[in-house]
Amino acid sequence: MKYAVFLLATFWLFQPIFVHAQTNLTPEQRAQLQQELAQVEAEQKQAAIDLATAQNKSSSLARDIAVLDAKIKTAQLNIKAKNLLIQSLGNDISVKQGQIEVLDNRIGQGKDTLAQIIRKTNEVDDLSLPEFILSQTDLTAFFQDIDTFQSVQTELKSTFEQIRSDKASTTAQKDALDARKNAETDARYAIQQQQKNIQMNQVEEKQLLAISKGNEKAYSTVVAQKQARAAQIRAALFKLAGAIEIPFGDAYAYALEAEKRTGIRPAFLLAIITQESNLGANVGSCIVTDLNTGNGVGKNTGTLFERVMYAKLPGDTSSRLSDTIQFLSITRSLGRDWTTTPVSCPIGNATHDGTKYYVGRGFGGAMGPAQFIPSTWDNGTPSSFKNRVAQALNISTPDPWNPEDAFVAAAFYLTDLGAVNGSYTGEIKAACKYFGTGGSSCAYGRQVIDKANNIQRTMIDLL
Repeated sequence: MKYAVFLLATFWLFQPIFVHAQTNLTPEQRAQLQQELAQVEAEQKQAAIDLATAQNKSSSLARDIAVLDAKIKTAQLNIKAKNLLIQSLGNDISVKQGQIEVLDNRIGQGKDTLAQIIRKTNEVDDLSLPEFILSQTDLTAFFQDIDTFQSVQTELKSTFEQIRSDKASTTAQKDALDARKNAETDARYAIQQQQKNIQMNQVEEKQLLAISKGNEKAYSTVVAQKQARAAQIRAALFKLAGAIEIPFGDAYAYALEAEKRTGIRPAFLLAIITQESNLGANVGSCIVTDLNTGNGVGKNTGTLFERVMYAKLPGDTSSRLSDTIQFLSITRSLGRDWTTTPVSCPIGNATHDGTKYYVGRGFGGAMGPAQFIPSTWDNGTPSSFKNRVAQALNISTPDPWNPEDAFVAAAFYLTDLGAVNGSYTGEIKAACKYFGTGGSSCAYGRQVIDKANNIQRTMIDLL
């Protein structure tokens, strides 16, 4: 029949998906892998207990060596667990890629089939009834073709629905694939960090073992040096954007408090705040002088700046809240004078005519160490950062210029952006979004991760 071929062409669309991709693991291998992983996880738990036990003992040379032994063993078990996880993820990724390939092929073939059906439908629509009848060899063929054509028409809707379903399935499979690839990246990155930890602990253990062959007096010197270094770290001033410097010990305490509320690891949060401080130093500090226009001046230079802060001007129909209005409300609630309260200067390409800067794009107006703009800090809803911080710290009026309040707010924001469980991919993506660059990787994000690792090893670990 003239149209029967198109009915047959749609038949494949309604068949189940069979994945023919070569997988890396047999069911028996997967079961063995899961058993090995479960055993390693049990060993990890015991190693964590041994480490805590060693750390709780009174300070002594033997105790410090035991702690380092426990740390090394814990790191080695973590590496082993991550390698097993990578092996399992590799198999899952292979399966997902096969499923996506099958779905993509189905969608492509479905589109080709629909195109053929639609072309034939248009050909019939262009013919008059007499022309269509005369094109047939006999009346029996004519009525058979009419029945077949009507059947094809009824299948069009089902075909469209199946393609739509395949597209949804493809999206879900690609999301699952991305999640597994991220998990594999996180595991490989964690292995690199654990290897560095092992190297550092082995060097320190070697030094202690050398002391043990001498006398305990040498150990007391090492302890004194460590204590002095820790005191220096705690007392070292931690730079903040839009606020006075504070001792690192205080900053670390605020970061630990934020970790309790949000799960964001302290080193990462401190790196974010450090990056903000560096950016703040680059863009400078400004004072808003006109709430109607958002214009202002450089705090230390008096240079005129346009668009220091976003103000809703006449004719502006955007739904965005006016930052100047929110800024006035925030400063009033805190008893601050808005005319002397510093905020960040505008960001963008600026030209200077000798008296003031004309900024090509973007606004400033960010407040405090975490650099929240007024309408982000307080948008008038229960879920605003202001209200979340108030509830978390049990205070009535959070202050974005107060380091503790700013740290907790920044941690909440980072969780919103996807930084969870200390994962490398989650943290770097959140850092990129935090600094407004978007994407899953950016220069700022990588800088933050490097800073976090440095803070962890050279400061936090030594405390």
